[in-house]
Amino acid sequence: EVQLVESGGGLVQTGGSLRLSCEASGVNFDEFVIGWFRQAPGKEREGVSCIDTRESRTYYADSVKGRFTASSDNAKKMVYLEMNTLRPEVTAVYYCASTQRSVLMIWDVPGAWGFGGQGTQVTVSS
Repeated sequence: EVQLVESGGGLVQTGGSLRLSCEASGVNFDEFVIGWFRQAPGKEREGVSCIDTRESRTYYADSVKGRFTASSDNAKKMVYLEMNTLRPEVTAVYYCASTQRSVLMIWDVPGAWGFGGQGTQVTVSS
């Protein structure tokens, strides 16, 4: 059974950092990839990052390139999202999700993913 549990969100000031964690139990990292998405109030869910742990590849939305870094600990089935130089516009609920590696070409499309967690709130104050 696949279970995705996000944690690590919180309230930070502009310029601060947070590290989100995703416990991806039951996910076969050889066949599936893990993505990070966010949804701000009144907005659609959007792709933030994706990590292919088997190929050691990461993908990022243009808006977070250079500031966010995805990583994983395959043995622990953990995926992380290090977020630096945070700005108020990134305030949202952040979710991790899994999908098959064959979907990588459209990794930033939320409909291609399976979500399971409750998300973790990230709030950046100005």
